[in-house]
Amino acid sequence: MSLSDELQEIAPIDFEGIEDENLKQEIIEALMEVNDPEINIDIINLGLVYKVQMDEEKNVKIQMTLTAIGCPLAGSITGQVQQAVGRIEGINQVHVDLVWNPPWDRNRVSRLAKMALGIA
Repeated sequence: MSLSDELQEIAPIDFEGIEDENLKQEIIEALMEVNDPEINIDIINLGLVYKVQMDEEKNVKIQMTLTAIGCPLAGSITGQVQQAVGRIEGINQVHVDLVWNPPWDRNRVSRLAKMALGIA
């Protein structure tokens, strides 16, 4: 089972316009480099990424949320996402769209992140 398959069981990410499983894997690994600085767990294991779209020009749009609407570090996190995914060979521009619907909840958190956070 690939990393992307394993994570799809926990917090599904809707990939649109990306058929290449290796590219999906690269995107997930890049996003796992970005931590929520307040709790020091990556945004994939927190289940913050909802959708990754790629158009014909290899521009990527990422829809994600944060654990709290008023997060003062939103700009920092979205900037890190743009940089991490933007380093992947073949990807052109990266745009991050913060969304609040559906709202984030603990059910999106991976088993590993739940253990780190001490929640069941």
